[in-house]
Amino acid sequence: MRIAFFLFLSLFFAGTALSQECVVLLHGLARTSSSMNKLERRLEKEGYAVMNIDYPSRKYSIQTLSVLTVAKGLSECEKNNLHTINFVTHSLGGILVRFYLSGHKENNIGRVVMLGPPNQGSEVVDNLKNIPGFKFLNGPAGMQLGTDPYGIPKSLGPVNFELGIIAGTQSINLLLSTFLPNPNDGKVSLESTKVEGMKDFIALKTTHPFMMKNEEVIDETVYFLKHGKFKNNKL
Repeated sequence: MRIAFFLFLSLFFAGTALSQECVVLLHGLARTSSSMNKLERRLEKEGYAVMNIDYPSRKYSIQTLSVLTVAKGLSECEKNNLHTINFVTHSLGGILVRFYLSGHKENNIGRVVMLGPPNQGSEVVDNLKNIPGFKFLNGPAGMQLGTDPYGIPKSLGPVNFELGIIAGTQSINLLLSTFLPNPNDGKVSLESTKVEGMKDFIALKTTHPFMMKNEEVIDETVYFLKHGKFKNNKL
C-alpha cells in the first residue's frame, strides 16, 4: 500500500511539473491556427499546455504581427502560471519569434522549434514581389521576407535561444521551386532555413504547406522540446 501511495505521488508531481511548461503555436503566412491543430493535439497528449494563436498574417507588417502573436502567447502562458514557455512555429511564425525576441528580453523562454522558417529570406519573394497581386495575396509581412539586406530576416542576426530547425526537402509547387536553390520545400530552400546560433537542425522529406501535419516532423518536434536535440541529430 505504501509503495502504491508513493508511486501515485511521484506520478502526480511529475505531471504537475510538465504542466508548468507551455507551448505557443504560431502558424505561417496565409494560414490559420487550424493548420496547427494536429500538433496541438499531440502536444497536449504529451502533457503540455498549448496556446494555438490565430492571427491575421496578411494584414500587417512583421513588426506589428510579432506583438499580436508572440506577446499574446507569452501573456496567455504567464496568465495561467506556466513558468517555461516554448514555441513551435511554421514559416513566418518563426520570423515573428525572432523579431520579437531580438527586441525584448524574456527570462522564461524554453525551447523553440521552427518548421520551414525563411531565416535567410526566400528567393520566391525576391522574384515575385513586384508581380501584380503578390502583395494582395501575401500582405505587408510577405513583402518583408526577401533575401536582400533590407528584408527582415537578414536584419535579425544570430539567435540567443535554444532553437531546433526542421527543413523540408520536397515540393508540390514546381513553379515556385524554379526560383529556389535545391533542395527546397517549394517556398524556402533548405539552406535558407538555417540561422547562426541554432542548436540543432534536421532535413526531412516533407513539403512546406503540410510539414506541420507530418508525423515524423511532429515526433521530432516533441523530442526536441523534451531533450533539446532531434532524434536524428544532423549537426
